[in-house]
Amino acid sequence: MQHLPAIELLRASLEELKHRRTDTASFCRTWRAQSALLDALPGRYRQVMEDLLGRMEAGSLFTEESCSFSQEDLRASLSVWLDKAQQALEA
Repeated sequence: MQHLPAIELLRASLEELKHRRTDTASFCRTWRAQSALLDALPGRYRQVMEDLLGRMEAGSLFTEESCSFSQEDLRASLSVWLDKAQQALEA
């Protein structure tokens, strides 16, 4: 599968963010830079990803307690997004 390297890069970036080895801005840039992957997916995937990244960026401006967006929940949602994207590309 030609898009597997991009999927693996995004999985690795999720781990980096989880372990605080990257910041939210860099993480979001990495995800948005995967234009070939995003172009290969149905349009709704880009829309959902942008929604999740937007929430992540908004949430990064506040402490976990004062924000309605749980960073952990958003990371979990992005992980599910990756699983579904990979399935869509393999279909």
